[in-house]
Amino acid sequence: MSSLFAPLTLRAVTLPNRIALAPMCQYSAGPDGLPTDWHLVHLGARAVGGAGLVMTEATAVSPEGRISPQDTGLWSGRHVDAWRPVTRFLAAQGAVPAVQLAHAGIKASTYRPWEPRRGGVPDAEGGWVPVGPTAEPFLPEYRVPTALDEAGIAAVVEAFAAAATRAVDAGFTAVEVHAAHGYLLHEFLSPLTNHRADGWGGDRAGRMRLTLEVARAVRAAVGEDVPVLARISATDWVDGGWTVDDSVALAAELAAAGVDLVDCSSGGASPTAAVPVGRGYQVPLAARVRREARVATGAVGLIVEPEHAEAIVADGEADLVLLGRELLRNPYWPHQAAAKLGADPSWSPQYVRAA
Repeated sequence: MSSLFAPLTLRAVTLPNRIALAPMCQYSAGPDGLPTDWHLVHLGARAVGGAGLVMTEATAVSPEGRISPQDTGLWSGRHVDAWRPVTRFLAAQGAVPAVQLAHAGIKASTYRPWEPRRGGVPDAEGGWVPVGPTAEPFLPEYRVPTALDEAGIAAVVEAFAAAATRAVDAGFTAVEVHAAHGYLLHEFLSPLTNHRADGWGGDRAGRMRLTLEVARAVRAAVGEDVPVLARISATDWVDGGWTVDDSVALAAELAAAGVDLVDCSSGGASPTAAVPVGRGYQVPLAARVRREARVATGAVGLIVEPEHAEAIVADGEADLVLLGRELLRNPYWPHQAAAKLGADPSWSPQYVRAA
């Protein structure tokens, strides 16, 4: 039997296989962060294609938590209503609908990547003042953020919890906390971006505090049956930055806080990081976190061949494989991988002629 196509049970939810759509920003939301038909078709196609877990893009817990004005959100009842048709369709195809809850921090209020302009979006064009650990911008062309005070930090924790409650109401049956890629929670984790001298900075315990408080708040909000995942940047790839040793310690604490799976990505805290991009380059990060923190992990990053994905799960390097660009190129990769690995492709009846 294929390990990649074995079910994975997390709390009360069972994924039909170990393939997940990685969260990838689409920058295509309507006004006020509402998902559109694009999101229904984009996410729905990956569910029809056989991914066991279909995760949204980074979905902001507050308006100022968006990366761009075109990011999706989940900060009101209107968002709940807008997401329900998407989650309903995903579940009808046999996929587990998941949402990645996020706050962009100092990387907020920026232009979409295909816009001719770069950097911070001004107020006149729908931008806003970002917030972060300190008042230092990520790049000179980004907007200068406001440093979060105690009240602001408490509001962030509450925003994640409230968004998690709305996520369940909207039909999502798994929730991921985004603590990677140089966004707000990672900004607090990394010594490259957290220069605070209070209880939210300083040593590793202080820098982990916000991420752990958010994880505990999200777990309390969704109840005991809903799986909670956390995406981390397992290393900053920069001397003096966040390390894999730090990630092992964080992952163990996340597990104690009620996180069921740690999704191991990397980078994002420094624009000068030397990332050794290559086939499966982040898989060893997931393997080490899984082994040493004793928590389920997800592997992501240039996983393309079905045989490679199969080996990652079969060899115990990770419990879940997240595909990003490969599923953009080919939403039916899971079905084709199943056929190649001798598993049941489980095509939808409408598409069974393609089997």
